[in-house]
Amino acid sequence: MFFAVVASLTLYIMDDRLDYFGQVRSVLSSVVYPVQVTATLPADFATWLSTFFQDREQLQERITVLEASQQLMSVRLQRLQALERENLRLRELLGSSFRLQERIQVAELLAVDSDPFSQQVILDKGQRFGVYVGQPVLDAHGVMGQVSEVSLFSSRVVLLTDPNHSIPVQINRNGLRGVVFGRGPSEQLKMDYMPHNADVRVGDLVVTSGLGGVFPTGYPVGVVREVRFPAGKPFAEIAISPAANLGTSREVMLVLPGERIEFDLPEPLVELPEFLGIEEIEAGGAQ
Repeated sequence: MFFAVVASLTLYIMDDRLDYFGQVRSVLSSVVYPVQVTATLPADFATWLSTFFQDREQLQERITVLEASQQLMSVRLQRLQALERENLRLRELLGSSFRLQERIQVAELLAVDSDPFSQQVILDKGQRFGVYVGQPVLDAHGVMGQVSEVSLFSSRVVLLTDPNHSIPVQINRNGLRGVVFGRGPSEQLKMDYMPHNADVRVGDLVVTSGLGGVFPTGYPVGVVREVRFPAGKPFAEIAISPAANLGTSREVMLVLPGERIEFDLPEPLVELPEFLGIEEIEAGGAQ
């Protein structure tokens, strides 16, 4: 028993501090990938079956709603493009530069970690699709987390709510910078080390600050839910509700590194090409 405990501690320290077994975990993840895919087959089949037997009227109603939603999104996109071009003109006046928005790749949740103290999920994309450790992961509403481990066919993502995860952010209203940490199973976030005089209010939108070079700037992280100033403590206690649907989102987006083209706008003003401001979306295995 003594030697078993010593061996376990030695292996734990070697893996945690020196990362000796990263390659071994990658190989084992590739080996169990077929088992994970097989485990999701019943749910996928049930979804397909329910979709197949839907009434024609129900499908027609859904198509009508989706078409209306698409038109609404198209109008909003045009407004956003107009605002972005206005922003470009202002940047031109300031002699600043403009960066194209990041490219993304769509992935799907394959499994959820059953450990209640580790908020992690597994995706069906791995090294074969260009996924890398540290890659930002989003859903349709905001930031979900980042890739922590990668195998050939799958990858492991640590969510924002994981106690070991932190992300640099800023308050969208005033640009105040801070760091947001996970709180474990509560599915809430906290912003630590903010002094009592910090201008943080309930309802403030918290977005990524871009510091550290991991997460792009301006993606929603959450909304301030509670601000308390406990007596005798040097820092405020700020609770944040995540913007992303961490417990229900099935499709996620991986931000691709790609080549971020930077335009240094010269003087005098030049006419901008029409494609600026439109995101390039790569779905599934498209490379």
